[in-house]
Amino acid sequence: MAELPAKENKMGVLPVGRLIFTMSAPMVLSMLFQALYNVVDSVFVARLGQDAMNAVSLAFPLQTVLIGVSVGTGVGMNALVSRSLGEKHFVRADEAANTGIFLYLCSAILFGLIGMIVPGPYYRLLTDNARIISFGTDYIHICLGCSLAVFAQVCAERLLQSTGRTGLAMIPQMTGAILNMILDPIMIFGLFGFPRLEVAGAAVATVCGQVVAAVIGFALNLKKNHEIHIRIRLIRFRHGIAKEIYRIGLPSIVMQCIGSVMNFLLNTILISFTEAATAVFGAYFKIQSFVFLPVFGMNNALVPVVSYNYGARKADRVRAAIRTGILSAVGVMTIGFILFETIPDVLLGIFSPSEEMLSVGIPAFRTIGFTFPVAGFCIVAGSVCQALGKPLYSLLTSIFRQVVVLIPAAYLLSLTGRLELVWLAFPIAEVVSLLFSAVFLRRTYRQTGISVRRAPMPEQTGHAEKGDQTF
Repeated sequence: MAELPAKENKMGVLPVGRLIFTMSAPMVLSMLFQALYNVVDSVFVARLGQDAMNAVSLAFPLQTVLIGVSVGTGVGMNALVSRSLGEKHFVRADEAANTGIFLYLCSAILFGLIGMIVPGPYYRLLTDNARIISFGTDYIHICLGCSLAVFAQVCAERLLQSTGRTGLAMIPQMTGAILNMILDPIMIFGLFGFPRLEVAGAAVATVCGQVVAAVIGFALNLKKNHEIHIRIRLIRFRHGIAKEIYRIGLPSIVMQCIGSVMNFLLNTILISFTEAATAVFGAYFKIQSFVFLPVFGMNNALVPVVSYNYGARKADRVRAAIRTGILSAVGVMTIGFILFETIPDVLLGIFSPSEEMLSVGIPAFRTIGFTFPVAGFCIVAGSVCQALGKPLYSLLTSIFRQVVVLIPAAYLLSLTGRLELVWLAFPIAEVVSLLFSAVFLRRTYRQTGISVRRAPMPEQTGHAEKGDQTF
């Protein structure tokens, strides 16, 4: 039996604004490092030529599925652990954490097999360019074949986040990112006596960073994360807990998989115009990570705060956290919107673009960047629905945005023969996402007993605990 903690977790007592800021700041910083190493990775690969850049860009759908499973499993595990701690069910929190580890191990085995079988046929389906196929196959063989590294890293970080230790969670992520950036040029170009691995070197550098990050992450959990207990004998499958983890996290997994399908289909539309268009799309995903990943970092702090206080039946704190999250996300995304509208040529310039890539990319960046502020609200709304036990709503929103609207719109616009019009599918889809997100968030408020009326934030009343209203 786990020992009862002496005092309540900070997620239930600290002023909400300060709590989210202190919890999210380390994760935002680590996410920015994550974005930086993603871009550095592509900057070095781009020096090998447009074929190399395209190989990495076209790998994105497969990597998105892997990331989706790892992050989605973490969302479910994170929410269940945090909610159990808020409800003072400490044994259940331990079971959720150890069951989550078991699910991560199973996922790693599955993706390792996919990494051995899928890459060759996948690239041949997209292109007949032999260099792209060769570069891409090598890259995916390593990234997916060694997926245990990324699953272990994400699992360790999410366990730390679930108990509010976001500062500690930052350590493995930043360490892995920095190591990756150091190894990238060494492995890609064969510096200091290492063999020249080209695109495969970028994959090797990534896996090395993930392995180190995972080791550090689990060491921190064992030594510092005292509210949950990781034990080899407890790492096993529990049907009820696994079902609840995936009930909460499955929408995130499905949304990422839908995003992967969207990315794949959109690449097939874009490459029918020119290979430069797929290179632009890949560059966009690298650059936009500087805008989206900090929002996801803040979101990672928001979910356990909402889940914990929902479990503790502190309605005012839940409302305050949601308001803070929405305002912060929209603010960050507005900065991204300004950058994409004013300096798209500068953003593209870091990838050594050809003239054709610039002519395609500048209008693309400006058109897609227009959607950023709306996307900020939609991201938080979807995560709140998941944290409050209504994951189906975020799933439906993603399906309508990417499957029902974005791809059909892009295809119909491509029939005009004008590539610049294809990018308009993004703002069209985001308007639909906004409508669904607003309706579902309001419905979630009502169904969970959280009043839609505006309540004073706990830190404004000066009575963080007495001022809270239960559901």
